[in-house]
Amino acid sequence: MQQLRLLKHLYQLKSFGYDYFDMPKSVEKASDAQVSGLPDNLHALREYAFSCHLCGLSKTRKNVVFGEGNEHARIMFVGEGPGEMEDNSGRPFVGRAGQLLTKIIENVLELKREDVYIANIVKCRPPSNRTPSKEEANQCKPYLLKQIELISPEIIVSLGATSYKYLTLDMDTPISKVRGEVISFGKMKLIPTYHPSFLLRNPSAKKDVFKDMLKVKAML
Repeated sequence: MQQLRLLKHLYQLKSFGYDYFDMPKSVEKASDAQVSGLPDNLHALREYAFSCHLCGLSKTRKNVVFGEGNEHARIMFVGEGPGEMEDNSGRPFVGRAGQLLTKIIENVLELKREDVYIANIVKCRPPSNRTPSKEEANQCKPYLLKQIELISPEIIVSLGATSYKYLTLDMDTPISKVRGEVISFGKMKLIPTYHPSFLLRNPSAKKDVFKDMLKVKAML
């Protein structure tokens, strides 16, 4: 409760015109306290995220794109951040990359989109669809970690380099070196693969994602 009161006070200061500050290096990693201080159900967590102004993305967003899907999903997909269509609709992965992700879920995993849960590292669109900054990702990460805690999927599929890096804190390994690997993530398993937007630019990589999704399917 003390952290919630502190956050409300910070929101008030921001409304008075105080600027945003860089995150100190000592708290770059989302702490257990940050996550445990958030609401313990997805509906309340969604409402909490909708009023978030902890980073500069809140100044330019149209909508908070919280995430959607089965709240008891066995598989959770985590992308980078909302694009223009997602920002307009408030839903994750609804543009061309989202349509491709839906096809992957339906045709390879043989599941419905509503059977899985889909979210992003950041809940608000970075301007011009740029990669989220470290500050933006770290400010938003507690929301995602709380979603993962509440949904408790068996498998997390990280879509693209940004998702993999901020979930695992491995900032150096290229996604091409780790895609398809099964990585322990607490009691869950994490499998990195390419982002659907990368597949739109590089169709030849679809075969790699196909292999990765067959591995996910077999693990279920």
